[in-house]
Amino acid sequence: MDTKQHVTVVAALNIGLGALGLVLGIIAFVVLAGIGLLSGDPDAMPILTFIAVIAAGFFLITSVPDIIGGIGLVKRQSWARILVLILSVLKLINIPLGTIVGVYSIWVLVQDEAVQMLDR
Repeated sequence: MDTKQHVTVVAALNIGLGALGLVLGIIAFVVLAGIGLLSGDPDAMPILTFIAVIAAGFFLITSVPDIIGGIGLVKRQSWARILVLILSVLKLINIPLGTIVGVYSIWVLVQDEAVQMLDR
């Protein structure tokens, strides 16, 4: 595979992980808020709804940059390389999938060919 294909794969992985995070955020919100509503407990409803909003917000905040960085890489934007490198370092702590994607992304994006292709 050449560098262009590797960069495209990194972009697709970032978009995919970002989309997965958004789906997980929606599921977490629905499940937690649903449990609060189904419990019928007036004390549990607001607490679980608050936790659901926090969980969904966390997933949103961590997933949207992945999608933006992936789209930037698809469009071969120079800023996207730096963003995805930063996000890849943060992904390293997410064992095992984040570590694999993070290491691969860093490996691809620090190669001279990728730097030249994206820093035009």
